[in-house]
Amino acid sequence: MEDSIQNIAGQFAFEPVIEHEDKLKPAQSFIVGGMGGSHLSAGLLKIIDPSVDLYIHRDYDLPTPVSDWHKKSLHIASSYSGNTEETLDFAEKAFAGGYNLAVISTGGKLIEFAKQHSIPHIVLPRANMQPRVALGVSLIALAKLVGGDMFVKKIQGEGLKLDPLRWKEVGGSVAEELKGKIPVIYSSRQNLALAYSWKIKCNETAKIPAFYNVLPELNHNEMNGFDVIKSTKKLSNDFSFIFLEDDQDHPKISRRMNVLKKVYEDRGLSVKTVPLTGSSVFEKVFNSLLLADWTALSLSRVYETEPEQVPMVEEFKKLIS
Repeated sequence: MEDSIQNIAGQFAFEPVIEHEDKLKPAQSFIVGGMGGSHLSAGLLKIIDPSVDLYIHRDYDLPTPVSDWHKKSLHIASSYSGNTEETLDFAEKAFAGGYNLAVISTGGKLIEFAKQHSIPHIVLPRANMQPRVALGVSLIALAKLVGGDMFVKKIQGEGLKLDPLRWKEVGGSVAEELKGKIPVIYSSRQNLALAYSWKIKCNETAKIPAFYNVLPELNHNEMNGFDVIKSTKKLSNDFSFIFLEDDQDHPKISRRMNVLKKVYEDRGLSVKTVPLTGSSVFEKVFNSLLLADWTALSLSRVYETEPEQVPMVEEFKKLIS
């Protein structure tokens, strides 16, 4: 896992090739079907370029309603392993419906399906890493399908300059503050995918419970669950709240974050601010992701968990097969 984090900049040297590119039709919008770490890059792309009309589907079948929306969209089935059954179902339904379809994967059944039916596809480099840390190659492949070569070059130029080691010590410090606590990550709605990525890394790398939510919605419900009184104080004590602050957030969202932090602190809750730093949106996103990676890896060492594999996921897959 440590090697994967340190080598993330190298992922942006990946040059994606679309097999059967001639089969691609022009698209006005994009529907990405993927689960777990395989859809993270789609959420991040929406932060990096909000102008892209992109919907993320995390389920079996196709999103409803099946209408003109599907006819004008490129359906992108993304599964790092190529064997995710929900994503395979998504691809099969899109193909059966005659919709514009492309595939992103390292191999497995999904690439076999694409080759069998001459479906446009990008084969990701097969490397010894988990989908949650393969975001460089996944993002490059998605950028190729969504925005073409110019979009790819732009992302490559920024990605190759990343400095992962810059965040290693900081991640260790954050982990020390989170020791014995359950992380809850808060962000603006526009940075939802980033907060969700923090949560996933804590779940899969550190093997601990972690949750996320977004403002302003959580101000209307979730925060009421932490209005500490004598009978509920014990329930709240184990949580620690991480606020992902972005200087590009709406001023009213920034105000809400500041007020909520004080409200929580006044109730004795653990609160930490993690600002998004960088000279571009891309840099802010990946600096935060790297900090999340180092934090989760450090927490794994604190709790002596295995940071790379996801045995509970594999156990569950066997039980439902």
